[in-house]
Amino acid sequence: MTTEKTAKGLSLLSGGLDSQLAVCVLRAAGAYVEGVTFATPFFQPDSAKKAAAALDLPLHVVDFTDDEIALVENPPHGFGGAMNPCIDCHARMIARAGEMMTSLGFDFVSTGEVLNQRPMSQNKQSLGVVEKCSGLKGRLLRPLCAQLLEPTIPEQEGLIDRSKLLALSGRRREPQMALAAQFGLVDYPSPAGGCKLTEKGFGRRLKDLLDHEGLRERRLVELLNIARRFRLPGGTGVILGRDAKENRTLQERLAPSDTLVAPVSVPGPTAILPVVTSPADLDLAAAIVCAWSRYDQFQGDITVKVVANGVQTERTVPRPYAREPFLALQIL
Repeated sequence: MTTEKTAKGLSLLSGGLDSQLAVCVLRAAGAYVEGVTFATPFFQPDSAKKAAAALDLPLHVVDFTDDEIALVENPPHGFGGAMNPCIDCHARMIARAGEMMTSLGFDFVSTGEVLNQRPMSQNKQSLGVVEKCSGLKGRLLRPLCAQLLEPTIPEQEGLIDRSKLLALSGRRREPQMALAAQFGLVDYPSPAGGCKLTEKGFGRRLKDLLDHEGLRERRLVELLNIARRFRLPGGTGVILGRDAKENRTLQERLAPSDTLVAPVSVPGPTAILPVVTSPADLDLAAAIVCAWSRYDQFQGDITVKVVANGVQTERTVPRPYAREPFLALQIL
């Protein structure tokens, strides 16, 4: 008497429609599937968690921050339209999932990629590059377009019925939407990148941090998601809160080596300076804090506090307070 083996796969889950469909197609083909998603300051696993709950899918959440920072610092295949090393990022995610596949005794890793859906990162050549760089040749299954690609080892071994996999190609979404109805998927986000690295404005802030303070301090990378940014003539960076919530966050994330600047005589923003390169830059930072404060509610000159190396001092910043001189220093 023989027992037929059930194929077991780890499927990358972003929470988007394609990644959910990949799980459904694999299940329909008789495979046991668990999900893998990744978390960094550049993208969060919230959508994946929601989708996994709806699919009743066990989900592994992997901290991918160090991997992503290393790729931003040195992307072997370069960037996309912003600071997004998409090909290398995807390959590294698959490699991490491959490590889990081996340790858990699973048979394959899968993704929701569709051939030619994205002209740069999902053409046949790019899919091949990702497979090669991930080290998962023959174990990387793309169920939505598998019939247009070479058979994988699980297919060749009969663990996965190739005839139950799909042959989707191109950018049209109608086939996926029809499949969603077939599988009963009703709650899924509209197609979007969801990654901050693809946003040009965020990319400029990231590049500025990379060129000055560097990306090795995770706290500073995480703070890129909030606040206004300025780069002063002497090289000092200013992180300026935009509201009370951001002010609290900056105060909570203050490091002993930071300098904090905040108004004490009027309501206004908190600023932290990771490195102060000159007294002149510190004067400019105090002036910026005043320019973005509610100085119109107060007639006199503004007093600000400066906290550095655990010591608090106060200084008076004379009027006038205008934002225009500092707009050219803002990183947008």
